[in-house]
Amino acid sequence: MGNSQTSFTIIHSHAAGIDVGSRSHLVAVDQNKDHVREFGVYTKDHQQLINHLHQHGITTIAMESTGSYWQTLFTALQQAGFEVLLVSGSQTKNVKGRKTDVIDCIWIQKLHSLGLLSGSLLLSDTFQQLRTYYYHRQHLVQQSARYSNKMQKTLRLMNIRLDVVLNDITGQSGMAVIEAILEGHREADYLVALVSARVKNRAAGRSRQEIGDALQGWWREELLFELRACLDFNQLYESKVKECDKVIEAFLVKYAPPVEVSVEEKKQLKTHRKRAGKHAPDFNLSQLAYQYFRTDLFAVSGISYNTVFCLLTSLGHDIHKFPNAKSFASWLGLVPNNKVSGGKVISNRRPSGRSSIAKSLRQAANSIGNQKDHELTPFFRRIAFKKGRIAAIIATARKLAVIIWHMLTKGEAYHKERVEQNQEKQRAMKLKHLDKKLHALQLSKEELERLLIKHSLSIG
Repeated sequence: MGNSQTSFTIIHSHAAGIDVGSRSHLVAVDQNKDHVREFGVYTKDHQQLINHLHQHGITTIAMESTGSYWQTLFTALQQAGFEVLLVSGSQTKNVKGRKTDVIDCIWIQKLHSLGLLSGSLLLSDTFQQLRTYYYHRQHLVQQSARYSNKMQKTLRLMNIRLDVVLNDITGQSGMAVIEAILEGHREADYLVALVSARVKNRAAGRSRQEIGDALQGWWREELLFELRACLDFNQLYESKVKECDKVIEAFLVKYAPPVEVSVEEKKQLKTHRKRAGKHAPDFNLSQLAYQYFRTDLFAVSGISYNTVFCLLTSLGHDIHKFPNAKSFASWLGLVPNNKVSGGKVISNRRPSGRSSIAKSLRQAANSIGNQKDHELTPFFRRIAFKKGRIAAIIATARKLAVIIWHMLTKGEAYHKERVEQNQEKQRAMKLKHLDKKLHALQLSKEELERLLIKHSLSIG
């Protein structure tokens, strides 16, 4: 049998491949190793790279996403008029032979010229800027929580158990007590008077005397010094969170679609208003989200302020880039990555990723699993019974993603009754399947009665 080679059609004849690095970028304009050039990472190096591509008549470029090193070069190439494709490493990892940076960029160029690479989803410039604000805000919130936990630990080491008598030591009462301690007040009666009478303690029936007992301990200078430093940092980060909220609010108002919210729609938004969490944005998020999405996401019970805030700042209108709900859920990493060989699934491991939207949806799904009367609770429990709670959280998060995609892309309201109807269909199918099993077993009347009595006793 003679040797034969299958030739591929060149789709992009003027294509280049770039292997992005932290200290340098390698550029391949064809399959010749002698034509591979290395450029630095400074702005002047970017301009030299662009001139090099222009000299070789390059019009389209594929570059591998590596950390955050690709972003400045990607922006520079786009502004220079090139069509730039950002691809994940999973598409370019099957390079033949010994792996080097030179071979990598040549391989990327070859795959791109043959049209075998697909670009990653990138947000529009507006939402990229908004997402940067949001990620910075999340960092500030995490740092604030870090020092809040450190304050709690410092108090505990002095046996000041403020964490036992208060749900949140950084609340109004907790901060008043901590500041009084740092000012030199050690008397239990004085500190107890600073605790609001409206405070709901964790243990029912906890008296003011018990609160006073929790505020008696051993005062150590090194721990008081640490407490003061942690308090200063906590207050600094909290003030920066509020400052960031003002910037985000101004940005959202500036780019909000010119849609007027009627009085009736405002009333509808208020009916679905939920209790805001501690670090919920300090502005009218429900109205701004309605202007952007033209639907009320708060109507979905289990969706919190932080979830809507994350969707608005991390995706916004760009959700329309997904052709269907399945692709949206897949982008979030909420569906199994099935690998089939020989008709069998050899792996269904989900792709790795740290999507903030997926994280917020998993948190919402977890809260749904703790509710009793939510319309998605039966679905959550069914998956949890079969595959465990973690699988149920991911499956419920995926269902929420599908619901959100339909609401945002079609501008339709949330229909709770549709979800309940689907649950009833599932229940009817189970009853039908159970009826077939009982019929196949041909149980007698006495055996059926015995089963019913046993079932009723187990429920009771």
